[in-house]
Amino acid sequence: MAYKIVFRTSASKAFLALDPAVRKRVGKVIDRLAESPRSAQAVMLAAMDMTIWRVRAGAWRILYEIDDDRLVVLVLDVGHRSDVYRKRR
Repeated sequence: MAYKIVFRTSASKAFLALDPAVRKRVGKVIDRLAESPRSAQAVMLAAMDMTIWRVRAGAWRILYEIDDDRLVVLVLDVGHRSDVYRKRR
């Protein structure tokens, strides 16, 4: 059963602001989350106060939450590895 991908407004803006080549690469990873949000590449972030998952797309990171009851993957943020975690604090 496929999950629905939903973007937080700020994550959507960050995704659309990416360079087109990077956006295509990150978009492919986000599309794969619909089929398998807990894939082998996904990591649960332990230092966060909520259950947030992270998946890599090269030097870019996608932070998201999973709602199994509604089959929704909520994309919280998309950003470069050097600063995407700083925004979450």
